[in-house]
Amino acid sequence: MDRQKKNDILQGTLALLVLQTLAARGALHGYAITQHIQRGSNELLRVEEGSLYPALHRMAQEGLLKGKWGMTERNRPARIYALTPKGRRQLELERESWSRLTDGVGRLLRLA
Repeated sequence: MDRQKKNDILQGTLALLVLQTLAARGALHGYAITQHIQRGSNELLRVEEGSLYPALHRMAQEGLLKGKWGMTERNRPARIYALTPKGRRQLELERESWSRLTDGVGRLLRLA
């Protein structure tokens, strides 16, 4: 698999995780998003800042998220992200795509 295709898959998975996190928890800052993903996956998934913040910026530019400055639970200024209606629609598309992908992989694994 070429590097670009692998990055596309990883970005798509990260987008799904971010959209799902915001749908489940409401508006959050970046660090809280990473913590939710890490804890929710029982520590199996870890999102690095170098991946998360460019993804958040890209998703905001695409209109999937809306970011505004606010305060964290520790009274620190941070960019707080929330889903837009377009982001909710995209989440449904991402869920469907993930379901198809995991179904296909599962089918292949059962063939062996």
